[in-house]
Amino acid sequence: MTSDALAALESMTEQQAGRWRDVLDRVAGMLPDGTVCVLVEGGGHAGAVAARLADHLTAAGRRCVRPRDGDPEITREPGAVAIGAGTGERARPPGEWDVVIRLRTRHAPEADTEQVADIVIDLNDTRWPVIRRVVPRLAGHDDWYVAESRAFFAPRAATWDARFGDDMPAYAAAVGEAAVPPGATVLDAGCGTGRALPALRAAVGPTGRVFGVDVTPEMLAVARTTGRAHRATLLVADARRLPFTGTRFDAVFAAGLVQHLPDPAAGLAELARVTRPGGELIVFHPSGRAALAARHGRTPRPDEPLAETRLVRLLASTGWHLKRYDDADHRFFALAVRR
Repeated sequence: MTSDALAALESMTEQQAGRWRDVLDRVAGMLPDGTVCVLVEGGGHAGAVAARLADHLTAAGRRCVRPRDGDPEITREPGAVAIGAGTGERARPPGEWDVVIRLRTRHAPEADTEQVADIVIDLNDTRWPVIRRVVPRLAGHDDWYVAESRAFFAPRAATWDARFGDDMPAYAAAVGEAAVPPGATVLDAGCGTGRALPALRAAVGPTGRVFGVDVTPEMLAVARTTGRAHRATLLVADARRLPFTGTRFDAVFAAGLVQHLPDPAAGLAELARVTRPGGELIVFHPSGRAALAARHGRTPRPDEPLAETRLVRLLASTGWHLKRYDDADHRFFALAVRR
């Protein structure tokens, strides 16, 4: 681990130290009972994070063992959590690790190798770790998702538009292409700072209604202060557990949402639950899959939720029919109809 990274981990505010405790608490709670062999890998931080996790587990009453300096091998001890560290590749064959924790850093960005990890932790800011992915067998009731999503987006809300605000015309074009009718009641699911809200409001006109939900209050606060929420109802809510009864929406707009849900099928089913038969789902992103994957240091995969074959299956199994699919360089756009 570099001296700069070590200094960053040791010179934290109480809030930053609390963030580390929250992440370590969640990871500790995800580990199976009994004898467990854990590998922490990625960048130059693996050793420090493995040591922190071992100290945290020990303080909580679980026995931990670490390899001796220079010894990459770990011997399983009955009832103990064995924690090893790697620099990017598994030190031993995959089957010999019960849990692999992958660290995403500036030197080890999101990559194809994350798909073999059980837990992915964003450590681009070493003072503010965020859990970004957990395999279903460890996720339990996936309560981690809301807390970690807020931890990721809340500190970024104030500067989000400075980074991505210039893509608002792409949002407006997507709403126009979907031909949302005047008088419709529409939902922007995962609306963030509200980049689609003005276009949705213009589309439905004075007789329509616009709702926006997002799990992060700070993102909605930006939507309000920018004026984008004018004549729209904003609610803090998890898109997987919407606070609506009945099939009240004529259209649902979902930008950058589906691919980030722990269970995309459950999320799409929830969107279907609140959409009337014949209503539309607009799945959008202002970058195509290839461009977005390249930005994160990887290539598109056929098992991703937005890959055409998988998206067709996901939609069909959750009450939708895919009507249009366009994965261009400059944007992703899919249109589905509620059956």
